[in-house]
Amino acid sequence: MKLLISIILSGLFYSVALSTPTKLIVRAKAKDAKFIGSSIGGAKIIIRDVVSGEVLSQGLTEGSTGNTQLIIREPHKRYTPITDEATAKFETTIDLEEPLLIEVEAIAPFNQKQASVSASTQLWLIPGKDIVGEGLILEIPGFVVNILSPQTHESISIENQNLTIRANVVMMCGCTISEGGLWDSNKIEVEATIGRSGKIIETIPMEITEKVNTFEADLEFSEAGLYQITVSAYQKETGNTGVDKVNFIVR
Repeated sequence: MKLLISIILSGLFYSVALSTPTKLIVRAKAKDAKFIGSSIGGAKIIIRDVVSGEVLSQGLTEGSTGNTQLIIREPHKRYTPITDEATAKFETTIDLEEPLLIEVEAIAPFNQKQASVSASTQLWLIPGKDIVGEGLILEIPGFVVNILSPQTHESISIENQNLTIRANVVMMCGCTISEGGLWDSNKIEVEATIGRSGKIIETIPMEITEKVNTFEADLEFSEAGLYQITVSAYQKETGNTGVDKVNFIVR
């Protein structure tokens, strides 16, 4: 009996001894912008074993959006990092006995459900071969679009004859869009498509206001009905897109 216990314990010790802690850093970067961090709620990172589907680790990226000078303004050179110690990341350690093919998924921005998109890739983790420093960077395309007015299911009297459509549009990292700014509103097409009783009736352009990130358009109506507004943002140079929808009532 003692011999059997000794053999079992020896086997367990041998298995543990072969297991090597391996570090991995994952970051999510908005396309044509900065890193997705704490200020917008972070990116959800999920790491899975490709073969079994087992979730090995998960969590949110935490930290700042990064250094604008390094990320946006300076030309990028090979092996020159665009991150610093404060730049948002998710860091984990996985115990490995042998090389393992993993899938890394980023869902971002995680707290903006209407805007969240998923990006993923696969790579081999090798025992003791840490992937740190800049780590693995996943690109997140798009814009975060939030319709501010009209409100969901708002009831508006037909006697008003018009309303102001207002939407907030930001980069996926939360970076500011403004006229003539680093993320220039003049290069982004923001439109409101109006539907009534299931049919599209018109599309109108929206313009930036004095308040950054805020776009507006005036809508005139002469018929009662169930209305839907779809606000879309599009930038030709980058291919970034974003959408939000709202339903309201004209009575």
